[in-house]
Amino acid sequence: MKLPNYFLADLPPEAALSPTLIGEACLTLKRNRETYLGHRTTEQIIQVLAGVAAGWLEPKNAFRQLALEHGPAELGFSRATLERGLDGFFRQLTVKNFHALLEQELGDIRRLDDLVASQAERAGARAAIVTGPELLVHIAAGNIPNPTLMSVALGLLTRSAQFVKCARGTTLLPRLFAHSIYEFDAKLATCLEVAEWRGGDTTLAQALFAEADCVTATGSDETLAAIRQQLPARVRFLGYGHRVSFGYVASEVLTPLYAKQIIARAATDVVAWDQLGCLSPHVFYVQTGGAVSPIQFAEQLAAELSCREETEPRGKLSPELAANIASRRAIYEVRAAHALETYLWQSQGSTAWTVVCEAEARFPISCLYRFIYVKPVRDLAVVLQGADAVRGQVSTVGVAGPEHRAGEVAIQLARWGVPRVCPLGQMQNPPLPWRHDGRPALGDLVTWTDYES
Repeated sequence: MKLPNYFLADLPPEAALSPTLIGEACLTLKRNRETYLGHRTTEQIIQVLAGVAAGWLEPKNAFRQLALEHGPAELGFSRATLERGLDGFFRQLTVKNFHALLEQELGDIRRLDDLVASQAERAGARAAIVTGPELLVHIAAGNIPNPTLMSVALGLLTRSAQFVKCARGTTLLPRLFAHSIYEFDAKLATCLEVAEWRGGDTTLAQALFAEADCVTATGSDETLAAIRQQLPARVRFLGYGHRVSFGYVASEVLTPLYAKQIIARAATDVVAWDQLGCLSPHVFYVQTGGAVSPIQFAEQLAAELSCREETEPRGKLSPELAANIASRRAIYEVRAAHALETYLWQSQGSTAWTVVCEAEARFPISCLYRFIYVKPVRDLAVVLQGADAVRGQVSTVGVAGPEHRAGEVAIQLARWGVPRVCPLGQMQNPPLPWRHDGRPALGDLVTWTDYES
């Protein structure tokens, strides 16, 4: 794959990075921000982002084609999974959605451009403007690409120079996204850097953090703690740690007319990004009493995952990951043979998908890669009791239930601590203005300045 050497990630693998090089790159980013980004209006930046996104949705777009050609080998996802995931992401980057995000987080789409007063502020003879960090650093997890691409988009809105540090071997999509921005607006792209190195290199990290004003990081809780310890006290830190998600299916929708549709949506959530994101379900809690029982739900979900394997196959796994799935399957094979309340369905001749149905309501941590649990429950109260061990660590709950009870269910989940409730089938496809882990994604990046007249 031949791309111009615009970013550090474009250098050949044998090229060595040094603290001096990282420091100089950061200073260059700051100078370019002052020259090419600081004076841009919010609307101008939105037009660039929407234009880049529209390009990625075109079948003949060169960057899209490179992603789909090289992505399966480099990232471990099948071409179909990559295509669905990227399309879902770039369809969100529209002018309308960016306006909705800015109004939600800042109260006015002009708040990054000028002093703006809401009705309440005018009554108090006040106005306010928000500003972004001069240099924004992103430490990318690399398991799925969309969070990193979204971080870059948000950083451009705040007019921040940005340095994206990726784990070794995971720069493909951030790099292609950066190049697509360069093609659309070369000057804007000079305020962006993408690089990769192995974790644990503290000399490179220290050089990067010394120049940063704000650092975002996605990863394990241990990784976030290690990063936090390296940061100077003045640097703002936004960490997104380990999270899990699950689904809840109410008995009222498990009718012969609707069950097939509900199960197809559940399969979509399992298949998306091979179940690797924090928004992917580990388990579906299925309420008893419907025309379709939880066991029938699990059996039909297995059939649907088998069909999806034909059209959207799971990516290839390392022998270690495949062995982990096989080992977990073996446990449930023994349980299913000796316990009446445990059932197992699995792909034959591969570890492509696995469905386990068991009566115990306790929340199980899946080994992922399309390994899903189904748990029969009496009601939502039993679900929350069973999931108590992961309370405070839940990212998303996908719900399928009657419309007249949807608000009641959402309130009950919110009071338990769930930051996002969505329809089943949309768990890995959040809207652009969603609040990541219950926090304002754009609002956490900016600093407010109040003007009292």
